[in-house]
Amino acid sequence: MKWWYGYGKMHPLYLKTPKKGCFLATVQIINDGVLLNYTYMVNYTPLFLSPIIHKNTFSLLPSPPLNCMSWSEIPCCGILAVIETPFFPILYIYLHPHNFFSSSFTKQNKTDMDSITLYLSIFATAALSLFFLFKFVFAAGHSMLPLPPGTLGWPYIGETFQLYSQNPNTFFASKLKKYGSIFKSHILGCPCVMIASPEAAKQVLVTNAHLFKPTFPASKERMLGKQAIFFHQGDYHAKLRKLVLRAFMPQSIKSIVSEVDSIAVDTLQSWDGKLITTFQEMKTYAFNVALLSILGKDEAQYREDLKRCYYVLEKGYNSMPINLPGTLFHKAMKARKELSRILAKILAVRRETKQHHSDLLGSFMEESEGLTDEQIADNIIGVVFAARDTTASIMTWILKYLAENPSVLQAVTEEQEAIIKAKEESGEEKLLNWADTKKMPMTKRVIQETLRVASILSFTFREAVEDVEFNGYLIPKGWKVLPLFRNIHHNPENFPEPEKFDPSRFEVAPKPNTFMPFGSGVHSCPGNELAKLEILVLLHHLTTKYRYSMMAPQNGIQYGPFPLPQNGLPIKISLKK
Repeated sequence: MKWWYGYGKMHPLYLKTPKKGCFLATVQIINDGVLLNYTYMVNYTPLFLSPIIHKNTFSLLPSPPLNCMSWSEIPCCGILAVIETPFFPILYIYLHPHNFFSSSFTKQNKTDMDSITLYLSIFATAALSLFFLFKFVFAAGHSMLPLPPGTLGWPYIGETFQLYSQNPNTFFASKLKKYGSIFKSHILGCPCVMIASPEAAKQVLVTNAHLFKPTFPASKERMLGKQAIFFHQGDYHAKLRKLVLRAFMPQSIKSIVSEVDSIAVDTLQSWDGKLITTFQEMKTYAFNVALLSILGKDEAQYREDLKRCYYVLEKGYNSMPINLPGTLFHKAMKARKELSRILAKILAVRRETKQHHSDLLGSFMEESEGLTDEQIADNIIGVVFAARDTTASIMTWILKYLAENPSVLQAVTEEQEAIIKAKEESGEEKLLNWADTKKMPMTKRVIQETLRVASILSFTFREAVEDVEFNGYLIPKGWKVLPLFRNIHHNPENFPEPEKFDPSRFEVAPKPNTFMPFGSGVHSCPGNELAKLEILVLLHHLTTKYRYSMMAPQNGIQYGPFPLPQNGLPIKISLKK
């Protein structure tokens, strides 16, 4: 049931239900046979005004209509309440007009105001009666199901500040303790339902994925490209996912192991004897590997230009979406246009030479797929952007955990040295190959445990495409749904002593749906095999040839798009002697 309240004249008040924020309402007033139109700015605040109001509410801002100088210019006004139900056409309850906004307040006006109070009392009683009648008669309908327990915080702000001003674990833990594994909140301007059980996460991401679409702020879509795979579902998404998987599946990436190996060797040599910020340097390494796998050798000519554009794009990604000269958002959008121009040049050269390429761009360009240049550009830009920071964050945490756990570091080093020894004894070339990466079980467990403890992807956003009955609760259409991966990964029922870094726990496969570092279902990360490969290759050379140390105790965490060790983990690195 939707309840709308507002001030206006009794002749038709035309409203369109907004999603959020402010909108305009037009009031048509007949005065002395003349039809007058007045436009109101209406402030829409979901769920915050009256305790009896269910889903949609509006109230007039404390200002006159936009095309009036003051309230006193309105010839006559009254009170209008509208109840819209799923069972009847819109039911209008009209009260008699009264000129109670007039600047000259007379005794008659006072009598009118008393009448208004009486009418409002009658209306409130009638409205409440209707509300409870509908609730009783139609309780079986899922529109009458309760919302999940929880709080929504302040209007507009919600609980965003509480979430992002502290360790997210603290925020979520307090909610879970109070409300259980499903609760409501309000963050980043959106009412949302948060779920922290493996079974519920599977329902949203896999079993009932058709009811929950991926959702991102509109500014993110503009920046990365509206045709990018992240923003879609259905047939178009399935088509793009097939192409991405084709380029990133083991059969494809095994051919670039030696080239990734060369990038890792060059990267570590550039760090030798220096104090580095691990996260920033890992971003460069991950970026170079991403360009290789996505654009092949074509990227070499444009690498520095691409790097510069992505740096600007990243700076503006989480900025206020104000597209005015000088703003970070404006600079990011300009960089995005330049990225499109660079990709257009690469596309033109490839079409002219007509050579086959097994990288992601080559997969997108196949004529049988029928993708437009805009679709290709949006997806290339988006995939490169996604491939960089996430992988760099994971590698930064790995170096921290290895430095804090010398016995684990020693076990990884011995495993990697055994591979070198075997290659020397057999006379193989020193560069790593695909078969070598299959001889690193301990190193792979370190990666898995890092993904669990650090939980780079703390949660993901989905949006209900219709009213959904979920575990006895109602998730209204348009509400966000957040599977909380971090809490699933840190639940002691799933992983005993969850805060302890212990790679040996992955000697046994975790319980189903309890380990989802790359998401789950059709929207899980399609590039996870590439990410694992570049991490394994870098760790091979790092542990066998270099030693490093953290420059200060690293107990703090900084929270941005991804959680990171404090200050990006400064380390001193040098060749072993």
